[in-house]
Amino acid sequence: MSKPQNDSLFEAPPMGEQERMVEAILFATAEPVTVNELIGRMPHGCDPAEAIAYLRKRYEGRGINVVKIGDAWAIRTAPDLGFLMQKETVETRKLSRAAIETLAIVAYHQPVTRAEIEEIRGVSVSRGTVDQLIEMEWIRFGRRKMTPGRPVTFVVTQGFLDHFGLENARDLPGLKELRSAGLLENRPPPGAVGLGEKEPDDEEDDDQTELFED
Repeated sequence: MSKPQNDSLFEAPPMGEQERMVEAILFATAEPVTVNELIGRMPHGCDPAEAIAYLRKRYEGRGINVVKIGDAWAIRTAPDLGFLMQKETVETRKLSRAAIETLAIVAYHQPVTRAEIEEIRGVSVSRGTVDQLIEMEWIRFGRRKMTPGRPVTFVVTQGFLDHFGLENARDLPGLKELRSAGLLENRPPPGAVGLGEKEPDDEEDDDQTELFED
């Protein structure tokens, strides 16, 4: 009886060894890694997607988990143990109310143009607000919209998803959840500024939040 021919001249390492390789790469890399990037680093014939599936199951219930962020993978602290890492925070950056509102609109309405952000907020968006969010790498430029003028759009980044422990933007809480948590009012805020008017000086706003950390 003839032996079956291998599809490849080189035999792939055992799956257990592939798991160790993926584990080592994810542990040593700060940024999330895609499957294609893993394929490029690992020996020929490896199946990193399958290795991730085994590795993810092996880390269930542990202090660290293998999590999907966008289309990439990373090793992160288990969500319920995040409080243990609070002392590791070096710097807390405050976001203005305008920046928080703009970030929320981009997250829930992406891809969204500046004009659409202003229409939803009911106030013009300063360039500094957008620049700050881009500098923090929480939003980025998306594709241009197929409308007159071809305006550029904004979308959230993989860094934003990673920071808040989200696999994708669809994992954001819904309006009902936000209202039940007391984070969203059913009525418009008092003294809402009309469209086209300048937004108040964010630097002098004492209601800035420290919920967002760099």
